[in-house]
Amino acid sequence: SFAGDRPEDGYFPTVARFGQQMTPDDIFQSTRLSAAEAINSGMTFVHSWCHNVRSTAHAEADIRALAGAGIRARHSCGWPQGLPDTQSADQTPIETLAKNWSSYSNEGLLTLGMGWRGQFRAGPIKPEVYQPEFDNARRLGLPITVHVAAAAHRAVNQVELLYKSKLMGKDVQLIHALAITPAELAMIEESGAAISTSPGSELRIGFGFPPISEILATRIPIGISIDTSVLTGSSNMFGVLKLARDCENARAESEFKLTARRALELGTIEGARSMGIDDKVGSLKPGKRADLIMINPSALNMAVVTDPAHLVLEATTPENVDTVVIDGRILKRNGKLTAIDTSEVIDGARTALAGIRERTKWR
Repeated sequence: SFAGDRPEDGYFPTVARFGQQMTPDDIFQSTRLSAAEAINSGMTFVHSWCHNVRSTAHAEADIRALAGAGIRARHSCGWPQGLPDTQSADQTPIETLAKNWSSYSNEGLLTLGMGWRGQFRAGPIKPEVYQPEFDNARRLGLPITVHVAAAAHRAVNQVELLYKSKLMGKDVQLIHALAITPAELAMIEESGAAISTSPGSELRIGFGFPPISEILATRIPIGISIDTSVLTGSSNMFGVLKLARDCENARAESEFKLTARRALELGTIEGARSMGIDDKVGSLKPGKRADLIMINPSALNMAVVTDPAHLVLEATTPENVDTVVIDGRILKRNGKLTAIDTSEVIDGARTALAGIRERTKWR
């Protein structure tokens, strides 16, 4: 984690400082590290929310790393760090990718979307800035994802504004959505938009508690994400699913508010629904793609099996993930990655970080 304990060293200032110094190779090294850790942790799909697309080459580097790792993913092409909120993002990278996507898609494992700034960043963004970005994604037929209503008691009314501006729909995914009212939940449900929440980062950064139970009481698709491991410290999805369950039980002051099995569904079929890929993955059914993992319960932390769902949720760590299969290809076996040289990945990421630290004069 590189988010510090002082405001000037917080996550967002650090991201902005580092992001403006990143080369395409830095993007490649960081994405390859993230993809390797995701596979090792038992994730078969990642949403690469690429919000530092400084050029087409930067976007291509992210995609190349995902393809090389062999993971199933969506690359959501975003804007460069440091772009003024008075300026629309350059649409050349996403248009180039969309035009030639068959050459990037790794035989269908990778899909393309837009990571959209939305109507708010540090403050409101004017329609003449954000509307062309949104309209271009719609013109290209791409799914759109946007961070909105992230801080539970500070980012209020943002979902209502999206709805009234006709900027939601089945092709839109809302990230975080903590500051939502019952009326706004109804707006999201009516629009067909999905939600992705990340309890690990939301609690870590002080955004608040995600309203998971309230969302589950609707027909809104909801998934759980790591968000960013540089903030949360690891890509242990089982730990985040457990945290999601614990948050709901704590809010309800009940041991039984969210069951273990329901929490695991949030990380499997519900996550697939929130990304619009539940027809392909998310459950083991005839006709779906062969994305699956196997967990070895012979380790000390999983030695005593009572209820399997509780055991998996409560105890699983990446070290317990024995096998990972993505689209029928074995990418982890006997606890070791099979298609990725972990030493090379680590060395590459460390070298890239050292270069960025030097260029930013970061201690």
